[in-house]
Amino acid sequence: MPELPDVEGFRKVLESCVKGRTVERVDVRDAGVLHGISARRLREALEGRRFAAPERHGKWLLARTGDGPTLMLHFGMTGRLVCGSPEDAAEAHDRVLFTVSGGRQLRYRDQRKLQGLWLAYDDRDVARRLERQGPDALAVGPEEFEAALSSRRGHIKTALTDQSVLAGLGNLLADEVLWRAGLRPDVRAQDLTGADRRRLYTHMRRTLRSAVTAGCV
Repeated sequence: MPELPDVEGFRKVLESCVKGRTVERVDVRDAGVLHGISARRLREALEGRRFAAPERHGKWLLARTGDGPTLMLHFGMTGRLVCGSPEDAAEAHDRVLFTVSGGRQLRYRDQRKLQGLWLAYDDRDVARRLERQGPDALAVGPEEFEAALSSRRGHIKTALTDQSVLAGLGNLLADEVLWRAGLRPDVRAQDLTGADRRRLYTHMRRTLRSAVTAGCV
């Protein structure tokens, strides 16, 4: 399942493939990955727009179009982004194709279709979609991290993988971080000492940095 480092890798794919380029055509090959919008409306909203610098929050990717709408992507278990050429043959799981100026094509590829694509028309729409997300695990500061964990009653692994507490961590990252920190996953979050939480934060940062550098968990 894609976690924060994987989605950061998709952000880099998106940036290198389409940033600063105009959307010439949107081909929806499977509308089952669209949420709250039709294929026709997606084409009307994006064709002719220019992609700006993309952003990421936790496992969400935001493909902004300047002062236009923002395409919001979530990759579920099997989603990914692929950059290629419009001449490349489409694969079975290529669900939406974005052809942009300069002869490039961005593809949302997803086998199981557990999440997909949303369209936010302004910053308020983006905020509403992300309102249940906690702070991004790569950007959270130590004080905010400790405060988020100290109020949790359940197991520490459950807290780390709860996207409303901390956005971006999944099972693989949580296991790795806890192992490096020398903490059992079934310890209650509220029972951690201040030293435990500081050690956990340090190892989370180190694990995320190395995973982002590698491009995957």
